[in-house]
Amino acid sequence: MTTSATTSDLHDQIESIIDELLTIRHDLHAHPELKFKESRTSSVVQGHLTDLGIEFVANIGGKEPSTGTGVLAHIPATVDNPGPCIGLRADMDALPITEISTSDYKSTNEGVMHACGHDGHTTILLGVAKLLSKLDHRPNPITLFFQPAEEGGAGAAKMIRDGAMDDLLGPPITKMFGLHGWPDQTLGTIATRPGPLLASTDMFTVTIKGTQAHAAYPHLSSDPIVAGSAIVSAAQTIVSRTTAPTDSVVVSITTFHSGTAFNVIPGAAILQGTVRTLSDDSRATTKARFFELVESTAKAHGTAAQIDWIPGYPVTKNDPAQTEHVFEIAHSAGNCLNTQVVPDATLGGEDFSYYAQRVPSCFFFLGLAKDQNTPFPGLHTPSFDFNDQSIPLGVEMMCRLALS
Repeated sequence: MTTSATTSDLHDQIESIIDELLTIRHDLHAHPELKFKESRTSSVVQGHLTDLGIEFVANIGGKEPSTGTGVLAHIPATVDNPGPCIGLRADMDALPITEISTSDYKSTNEGVMHACGHDGHTTILLGVAKLLSKLDHRPNPITLFFQPAEEGGAGAAKMIRDGAMDDLLGPPITKMFGLHGWPDQTLGTIATRPGPLLASTDMFTVTIKGTQAHAAYPHLSSDPIVAGSAIVSAAQTIVSRTTAPTDSVVVSITTFHSGTAFNVIPGAAILQGTVRTLSDDSRATTKARFFELVESTAKAHGTAAQIDWIPGYPVTKNDPAQTEHVFEIAHSAGNCLNTQVVPDATLGGEDFSYYAQRVPSCFFFLGLAKDQNTPFPGLHTPSFDFNDQSIPLGVEMMCRLALS
């Protein structure tokens, strides 16, 4: 790409580097790393940024300050009176899933794979870095977030903690954009919605303490299994009787562990699960009702319940103005064939939500499916593989958002 390149020939410039980007993506896919352990991925990112002459700060976003594999890169504006500093984010971590694949770039790390497409997200942002760094005209300063630990580690919150949105490198971030490859959308599609797009993701562990006894003498016990079973059933009334029919709440109890023998009523049971909501009010109301219901149900069965509530990611809320801006950019993108307003929020979660709490932001979906009649493997499944054909549109969208 020449230094005289402008956005008018962006489509052709993307095509000129696509083979290089596919090589990067396949390499990242073959070497997946779990949250907070993305050292090789981080090194690959840093190497490309160094080759491009882009200033960056590494070793951020870890569990503790001044640690981690996160990389923050900054590309300054080229004009005297620049616009707002725009943040673009990609996540880098993989999942503890064994890949089912016959590709020559399948995971070489047994039991770990890129089952959520973060290899594709990182590749797209490296493509953006390559193209933007060579432009003569950049009206806005641009900061690139190569973030660790999206999969349950709240890497976004830790990047923010380390100053990534402030003045760690470049001006403070004014608005933020991120994308996610989406199997339910077809290639060439950009989809999103204003307001809630993804849910908050709280988790819980309930320990029910009863009284152990011989199974032949249940009257001498306070049975935690009976109490736990009642809690599992009663918890569903939080959705059916506490939540407005026009709202969306999920209460899922996903593990139930108790007992050691067929003839012993155990002394304790442990339940675990997740609560998903789409507003701060619903989140608070659902939590309060959960505690009330679990504790009272346990007491009614002669047991006691201890609840360990683990706050998860906040609701991912898109700023309406920035969402409209994403659609406007998509309509001008040569690789975009279709735009769609997502009719309903998904109850999955995303730590991009932490960025959206700080500045006006938009998170959008990038279609991966070949067509509407050809199912694409779902996220977090062993057969998932990011669709390389979606990369040009991902790069074009991020570049145009950075330059607009």
